[in-house]
Amino acid sequence: MIQKTYKAYLFDFDYTLADSSRGIVMCFRNVLAMHRHDGISDEAIKRTIGKTLEESFSILTGIDDKETLSAYRKEYESQADKLMTVNTVLFPETLYVLSQLKERKAKIGIISTKYRYRIMELLGKKLPEGFLDIIVGGEDVTTPKPSPEGLMFAIKYLGLDRNDVLYCGDSTVDAETALNAGVDFAGVLHGMTTFEELEAYPHVGIMTSLDGLL
Repeated sequence: MIQKTYKAYLFDFDYTLADSSRGIVMCFRNVLAMHRHDGISDEAIKRTIGKTLEESFSILTGIDDKETLSAYRKEYESQADKLMTVNTVLFPETLYVLSQLKERKAKIGIISTKYRYRIMELLGKKLPEGFLDIIVGGEDVTTPKPSPEGLMFAIKYLGLDRNDVLYCGDSTVDAETALNAGVDFAGVLHGMTTFEELEAYPHVGIMTSLDGLL
């Protein structure tokens, strides 16, 4: 349970608000198979969720050539156009928690490495128009998380002080992003990151579900 009330609640997307792991694994699998990268488990793929696509492919394949990784990213994006949204589901409590926070007059936003248009493909069908106060996607920043760029942009855009903001995410990348931005962090155990891994970072709470925000 998070004791403090904030003026804004900003969220990661994958494994925080939604489970897109099925679509992500399918996209990675297809690209990896094209290039004969074998022996990579679904769990290994899921452990990279939250990182940039280039970082994920580098971790999974051991490749560090930027041109190759960029080509893999483009192939992944092509797969995602067909597979991602249809294989993504919101966690059961997501809509209720966001609605309750909104009723309390809090600002709601998303800061993710996932592209903004991809997030809106799903949320545009689930939330009323204008419900989200800001979405910062991977295409909106020059430096991805754990850089605080996206988070700091959102705070400035919303006209708030960093002390008024909570960032909620499922990974150590999210925890480090909040730390770098100087904002409070709450972890949610929806993903592959363990309680112990999140606990190593400053936090105001680590929750089994988003209900802990209420």
